[in-house]
Amino acid sequence: MGQFFKFTLASVLGVILAIFLSIFILIGMMTAAISAGDEETVVEENSILRIKLNYPLNDRSVNDPTSIMNLSDFGKENPGLNEIIKSIEKGAEDPNIKGIYLNAPDVSGGPAQLEEIRKALLKFKESGKFIVAYATGYGQGAYYLASVADEVYLHPEGMILFKGFASEMMFYKGLFEKLDVEMQIIRHGKFKAAVEPFMLDKMSESNREQNTALLTSLWSNILNEISASRNISIEKLNEAADQLSLDNPKKALELKFIDGIKYPDEISALLKEKTEKAEDDDLEFLSIGKYKNSAFFKENTVAKDKIAVIYAAGEIKAGKGNDTYIGEENIRKAIIKAREDDRVKAIVMRVNSPGGSALVSDLIWREVTLTTPVKPVVVSMGYVAASGGYYISCAADYIYADPNTITGSIGVFGMIPNVNGFMTNKLGITFDEVSTNENGNYITINKALTPYQREVIQSSVERVYDSFITKVAKGRNMTKEDVDRIGQGRVWSGSQAIEIGLVDELGGMNEAIVKAAELAEIETYKLKELPVQKDPFQQILEDLTGQSSSIMMKHYLGEKYKYVEMMENMENRAVIQARLPFGMSSIK
Repeated sequence: MGQFFKFTLASVLGVILAIFLSIFILIGMMTAAISAGDEETVVEENSILRIKLNYPLNDRSVNDPTSIMNLSDFGKENPGLNEIIKSIEKGAEDPNIKGIYLNAPDVSGGPAQLEEIRKALLKFKESGKFIVAYATGYGQGAYYLASVADEVYLHPEGMILFKGFASEMMFYKGLFEKLDVEMQIIRHGKFKAAVEPFMLDKMSESNREQNTALLTSLWSNILNEISASRNISIEKLNEAADQLSLDNPKKALELKFIDGIKYPDEISALLKEKTEKAEDDDLEFLSIGKYKNSAFFKENTVAKDKIAVIYAAGEIKAGKGNDTYIGEENIRKAIIKAREDDRVKAIVMRVNSPGGSALVSDLIWREVTLTTPVKPVVVSMGYVAASGGYYISCAADYIYADPNTITGSIGVFGMIPNVNGFMTNKLGITFDEVSTNENGNYITINKALTPYQREVIQSSVERVYDSFITKVAKGRNMTKEDVDRIGQGRVWSGSQAIEIGLVDELGGMNEAIVKAAELAEIETYKLKELPVQKDPFQQILEDLTGQSSSIMMKHYLGEKYKYVEMMENMENRAVIQARLPFGMSSIK
């Protein structure tokens, strides 16, 4: 028996030692990768800035804990939109950067984000430096970006996916019926389609109407820009999309979507010619992840004044918040910090959110209203700033949106599942209760709402909606009746929003920053990005401690994780929601 315990104890100690050793090795690898990312990059003469967008595009670089699931990915640079645009701007001024090689077969950013990169590339061309685009095949968003280049090339066996926009929604009504789950829904606004997947098996006519109008507006914006860059008529562009004509490189060349058909070695020869390199010389490529660590990229200004840029990204819900969702604390604290900092003369709030909790949205709105009398607040809307995302924006002094921004969705809903039928009929589980008061069981998912309880929630929804449109009316200098007419949960593009008064001007982050400086009456300034990002290793440990199962599921499911997340968060979401319709932000 003694021998058994001795060997057992030795085995346990061995396993523990192995775990700790693995952790220390992992920490060492991560620390080395993080340190390597901080080394200053030397930009050689005749360098080419290479842009590859083969990762999820965020407005700001994100400390992504899922990268530890694949150590070969850890430490790789995934620059945010802010760093991409700044790199393009700096590259135009940097004498060592001779041009840009756009090598992005597919991109995952939204139309508004790609539009901002495209504008930066158009500005880059004014420097007289070249932009060459090449891919073995182009996705639709990738081609939209590539069309700005001086020369666009395609692999001999490649294709361009050019088909128009579609927005697909998944409906769960049939699933819940099979499971005996009743979704109890209370909403205000005929266009508030966020709840439709849980109550219908297809789009309502009002939802189909708003989706069609939105997609038509976004597609029109993109066609106009491609037409201007490639000198192809809108009619010809739509004809190519309808007939899926660009699956053949020769057809793409014939229709003037590309300038040539080449293999990678031929592109290398072309770039060597443009950078005056000998045939046997190596090309000097520089990624944005490396370029942002160069001396030329860094700010040299000695200005004391600052403009705070606050990144409000992700769904709005309870919790502290992080790089990927807006919580009760992170954005509120960032606004307070910027407001109380005397060196910060203005605030730009970059909003990229489909909305979420009405309560948390109101807490952030309150901080904006406390700030505007002290210093200017300008909002820059990203890919989506809708519902709660618009709620937190409406009190700003000035609002910018890109033409392809998804915004509006001024509406409110409540949704509570009743799983009693599922638990009893499918699993054989029953419930019983005692209560001190008539509504002591309010709110539970184990039984249906009583008519009175439903009436109470409907009253709350109406009250929150009235508060929402009152705040929009005050912030936008409109009447409540006018806001109600364009509200009702309806979604608008940035181009449409400016016509109905929801935004002040079309433009991106740069325009918002310039406007903030103008309102603050300052000429020289530094940018201060908030919330302050944690050390990547610290962020990883915190995320792993709090949500390791979600991290692993997200890593392995990838894009499909959004469906799991929607179901996973249903119970955790606030009862009263101000949120964009599920799936509407997935335009492709």
